[in-house]
Amino acid sequence: MAYKGADEPLGHGGDLGAARKMFPGGPEPFVDLSTGINPIPYPVPALSADLFARLPDFTALENLVTVAVTTYGAPSARHIVAASGTQLLLPVILGLVPPGRAVVLAPTYVEHARAAALVGHSVMEVRDLSAFGDAGLSDAALAILTNPNNPDGRLFAKDELMAVAKKLRSRGGLLVVDEAFMDVGPADASLAGEVAFGNIVVLRSFGKFFGLAGLRLGFALATPVLAERIASLLGPWAVSGPALAVGTQALADRAWIEATRIRLAEAANRLDAILIGSGLDVVGGTTLFRLAQSRAAKDLFHHLGRAGIFARRFPDHPAWLRIGLPAAEPDWQRLQAAMAVFGKTG
Repeated sequence: MAYKGADEPLGHGGDLGAARKMFPGGPEPFVDLSTGINPIPYPVPALSADLFARLPDFTALENLVTVAVTTYGAPSARHIVAASGTQLLLPVILGLVPPGRAVVLAPTYVEHARAAALVGHSVMEVRDLSAFGDAGLSDAALAILTNPNNPDGRLFAKDELMAVAKKLRSRGGLLVVDEAFMDVGPADASLAGEVAFGNIVVLRSFGKFFGLAGLRLGFALATPVLAERIASLLGPWAVSGPALAVGTQALADRAWIEATRIRLAEAANRLDAILIGSGLDVVGGTTLFRLAQSRAAKDLFHHLGRAGIFARRFPDHPAWLRIGLPAAEPDWQRLQAAMAVFGKTG
């Protein structure tokens, strides 16, 4: 399936302005369940005013990267580049490969295909990992996938991904693996420790698991040669001073990380019970979001919107709704009440 075009408007979660326009009578505050962002963020420490008044410190950047090596399992600090979010990194990394055919495993985060098209690639979307080895795609020099995948939570084994990397390496190609949700994935599923293989770039997102998407912080893991090229394209001060300070503290906070993984798993189980109890099928997801399926998904989206609850719909998959985790008990109660009403009438 060919990608439609880089200039088409894209739908993303988190746009409460659009939600309020769509559902002007919805009760406030809106409950935003349209993203896969942790609704209970890492507690931001008090920050010195100097962090906002002066340029980011290079020693602070080194400290952040050192902590990230341990947290993400990279071979060394020379294998990591920090930036103001993985969104910024996407076109930089995809532009490392001369324009040609790029293959994206879909459905997934729509910016992968758009970023590849923007830097000159002809983008082909495929539905199964095995398609990466099809003869018709043998000229592809770039493969992009998300692991665990968004929105269905598909998880790909390390040996499967390494097989793809080997095929690509034989023709000078690059495998880009977006591990935005790997913080809640199996500990041994990440390719972070395999980037020394040579043609693998792994993306790690800080904002989703730590619930601080507005901080804008992300990482690319690659060989030292590729990492240096990425860093040079980003230029100096690719991460703000406040992001350096908060990111370093959060990534080193093992107690918070482990407790949060447990809390998210419990919350996902609670959400499943609500969805299934209302007649929906839970067909995938991670502990940061669930993917529900129903023939009445369109009606449910509008029902929730009128109740001031914003979910994520997919025009190409009208039977799907992605639903994130409520933040506080009143939000859980609003969701449960709205779903109970729908379960009786839907």
